[in-house]
Order: sequence, then structure tokens, then C-alpha cells
Amino acid sequence: MTRIVIVGGGYAGFYTAYKLQKLLRRGEAEVVVIDPLPYMTYQPFLPEVAAGSIEARHAIVPLRRHLNKCRVITARVTGIDHGSKSVTVTPEGQPSFSLDYDHIVITAGAVSRTFPIPGVADFAIGMKTIEEAVSVRDRVIDNLHLAADMPPGPARDRLLTIVVVGGGFAGIEAFAELRSMVSAMLKEFPTIGIDDTHFHLIEAMDRIMPEVSAKSAQWVIKNLEKRQAFIHLNTQLTSAVDGKLALSNGMTLETDIVIWTAGVKAQSMLGGTGIPLDERERICARADLRVEDGDTILEGMWTAGDVARVPDLSGGGVGGYCVPNAQHAVRQGKIMAKNIVAVIRGEEPKNYVHKNLGAVAGLGVGHGVFQSGDLALTGLLAWFAHRFYHGFAIPMWERKARVFSNWLVHFFWGRDFSSVRKVQRPRDFFEEFASRPAEAPKKATRQKVGAR
Repeated sequence: MTRIVIVGGGYAGFYTAYKLQKLLRRGEAEVVVIDPLPYMTYQPFLPEVAAGSIEARHAIVPLRRHLNKCRVITARVTGIDHGSKSVTVTPEGQPSFSLDYDHIVITAGAVSRTFPIPGVADFAIGMKTIEEAVSVRDRVIDNLHLAADMPPGPARDRLLTIVVVGGGFAGIEAFAELRSMVSAMLKEFPTIGIDDTHFHLIEAMDRIMPEVSAKSAQWVIKNLEKRQAFIHLNTQLTSAVDGKLALSNGMTLETDIVIWTAGVKAQSMLGGTGIPLDERERICARADLRVEDGDTILEGMWTAGDVARVPDLSGGGVGGYCVPNAQHAVRQGKIMAKNIVAVIRGEEPKNYVHKNLGAVAGLGVGHGVFQSGDLALTGLLAWFAHRFYHGFAIPMWERKARVFSNWLVHFFWGRDFSSVRKVQRPRDFFEEFASRPAEAPKKATRQKVGAR
């Protein structure tokens, strides 16, 4: 049987596998999905997870449950040999093994892109995974509980200061949602006023959110300033050692939370595999999503999503290529599945063409921004557009139902401000009170008396 191996279960990988299991005839091909995580994360919901609006488990899509006609392997791909058409699969804590394939789909996605700024690697946290979003939420909530009983001073200010680096959609949404959450929490903390909380976003460019118009971006800045959240444009982070931040404009901040959202880069697990990469480590792809090496097509190798450099035939892409976002990844996955089936059946694949539909961002309860061509919306209407779009965009109806249920409960009873940060060290409480075997008494040692 023809075997199709999909490396990565994110947007592009999930939708490729989901579409394949619908299109393939019984016994026509085996689909294998390999990812170190057993779920796909719907990343547009990470800011709302961090702000307590959506339960973390409802922002992920379990692979085995919804790819029930595929073989799902929870492991990393640590090697690809396209000459022999085999991959090296390495499960966590288990020995590696090889797996042969006829077609390989590389949709390994992207990771946070950082720079060698002192302290960032040791102190900052990203906003790319569900685990990061949960950790940020719990830390913010715990810090408010600690600060509530502290006297005014630098130690208290540090706990009540939140810094986000990067003014793209991910950074602005995380920044605004956390501001919204903390503002809502203050009614439970009479000793903390809004002036005691400090929110700062650092952006190296002269504007935020390049996907929307300059007018809409300016509205976002003013809206956040009214809510006591401040954006520093044309400013770079120069040091973050131990949470003591130095900025290029001469400003200094001390914080317990630095969230890094200053860009992404293609997953770098492909180095040394012989797969053709461009200068940004993206896989070189044709418009039909087959991998190319110069003018040569690598038969049986496909790619899509953030890890791929795919020509944007609509003419709207940066540098002529599709920008790394969910819109492209989802649609590329669906087209790629159709193309793989076409090739298996001796037909010709079709090119991927998609014109950007626009951009929408949630900025906390009741605040949003929407841009599609010349049409721009801000405020409450844009916030509804954001929830409507992403509520229906998350895969699978049972996931949609869970998300809308979260929002309905939130409408009546507000957000859940419970922190379970201790879950990151679950055995601490047990170890503290656990009985241990008594130590065996030490044997007395005789002192040997020697003759002079």
C-alpha cells in the first residue's frame, strides 16, 4: 500500500491528513502523522487562553480522535533520507526507528525567532504553545495575589509589570487580552488600583500590526493607552537579565514576566537532510506544493505552511511568497491533499492560489480590529467579528461547541481567574509530607592505635 508520511500535525499537517482520509479510497494509501505532541494547537486562541476566556484544552484538537483513519505517532522526526525514502522517528525516551514512505509531507511549522539579547533565552517566554499561554495566565494571576499583600515599592511593582516584545498580531492580542484580564480582576483586589499595574509593549518598527491600515493601527494604540497599556515604537530591547530590562530609548523596567512575540522562523529540524532550503531555512516549493531543487522537482516530497516558501500567485505576498499565517496553512493543506491523491491516481496537481481575506484581532472583551481590503472596523463590532470568525474557524464541530460554551459561560459569570501554577511541579506537596525510610545508623569506627 502507498504510504504517505506527514511530518508535523499543526494547521497544514492536520488539514492535509483530515482531507486525505476523506479523499482516499479504502486500501488506496496509508496516512501516517508524526508529531511530538498528540494535538494541534489553534494558535489564534492562545491570547484568550492566557487571559482566562477559553479553557486550554478547548483550544487544541486531539489528533487521534479526529484523524481516526490515520496512524498517529507521537514522536519527533530526526532524519529524512529522500534517496531511500525513509524517515528516522524518535519517540521521547524510546529508541529511534526507521519508517519508509512513498510520499512525504513536511509541515513542521514555525518556532519563535529570537535574537542574542542578554537574558532573553533565560528569562522570557513565548506565545506559540498552549503550555506557554497557560503558564503566563497562572503567573499573572499568582503575581496579583502576592502583590495584594505587599507594601508599595520596587518588589511590588515588579510583580505588577507585564512586558511584551513584538507588535505583530500575536503580541498585540496577548498584550491587550492580558490587560483586559487584569483590569477585570482588580475588583477582587481592593489594595491594587489600575495605576499600580504597568503594561508595556516594545516594538522595534515605527508601527504595529502591518496587516491593518495605519489608521486602524493608530486606533489600537490610543485604545490601549486609554486602558493604561503603553506601546513603545522604534524601541528595542537591549537586555533582559533577571527581568531587569534595558531599552534602546534609555528606559529601564523591572518585571517578572517578559513575553516574546517578535517574529517566527521556520522549524530548523531539516538542516543536514539535503532538503533544499532558502536563506531563511524555508523549504523551496512550487505553486503546486511539491518541493523543488532549482528546476528539479523532488518527486514524492511535498510541503506547506510556515516551514515552506510557497509562491503567492495572487500577487499579495511579501517578496512574492505566501506569508506565514493560518489562512494559507489551512488552505494549502487542503489543496496539497487533493494534489497528492491526484498524483497517486496519475493525474496532474493544481497550483495553490488564495487571496488574503483580511485580518481580525481581539483586544480584550469588547475591543477588536478588523481589516479586509479598504474595509476597516474597530471596537465592539470588530470584536464580534473576531469571535465569530475564529469560533467557526477552529477545526471540528465539537471543538467549536466547547469554545462557544466557554464564551457563553464567560458572558454570565465572567472569566475564570483560578490559577493552577503548581501543576507544573505536581509532586512538591506530596514530597514535602511523604514519609521516608529511617537512615541506617552509622557504624562506629574503631581508632587503630599503633605502636610508636
